[in-house]
Amino acid sequence: MKICISACGKDPDSEVDPQFGRCNYFVIIDPEIGSVTSIKNPGSEASGGAGIRAAEAIAGAGVDTLLTGSVGPNSFSILSEAGIKTYSGIRGTVTFALREYQSGKLVILESPNASTHIGMRKS
Repeated sequence: MKICISACGKDPDSEVDPQFGRCNYFVIIDPEIGSVTSIKNPGSEASGGAGIRAAEAIAGAGVDTLLTGSVGPNSFSILSEAGIKTYSGIRGTVTFALREYQSGKLVILESPNASTHIGMRKS
């Protein structure tokens, strides 16, 4: 099982980023084998279609579960079609979010929880 967490940085000590499509990195953890990898989010600086690019990237990485904050309708559709279970309510560090998920404290998303266009993040 691969769990993806939207993050500000590349490692488990990084703060989570509640924006799925515009987060800087995805930290991907496989708790069964103990692996931790990270990938740069291709949607982080996109002028358009950020959520779609982000969803395609994690689907291509073989992710089963996504822990994030907000997901728009286009990315939610791609994630659902790929069979990726999406949970919201993340906070703290990547490690903390993983523990919250493993203890059953996060809420699975049944539908998008962000508007179609949130806009580019300000630097």
